[in-house]
Amino acid sequence: QVQLVESGGGLVQAGGSLRLSCAASTNISTFNTMAWYRQAPGKQREWVARITTGGDTDFTDSVKGRFSLSRDNARNTVYLQMNNLKPEDTAVYYCKAVARLVAYFGRGTQVTVSS
Repeated sequence: QVQLVESGGGLVQAGGSLRLSCAASTNISTFNTMAWYRQAPGKQREWVARITTGGDTDFTDSVKGRFSLSRDNARNTVYLQMNNLKPEDTAVYYCKAVARLVAYFGRGTQVTVSS
């Protein structure tokens, strides 16, 4: 059973930065893709960013130029660096991993950006 544990969330002022971590219980090289999603209060969960096994990344338009992704295969961890945070980035952020067409989600970490 794959387990994903997110960490790094917190309260930050607008313009600030946070780095989220997603630690996997298994070798992340086995995942076709790892991604981040977020869900704001009263809204549906939305995709934020993804990184492939080859290191290619993609981001939703609202975070392009502000967020970046990296992976540390030795630590089985993926990082989401979030800069110039805005109040509209406030949400619970979830890590997702896909392996052999099976998707796994973590329990999420809360990010709150104050104006």
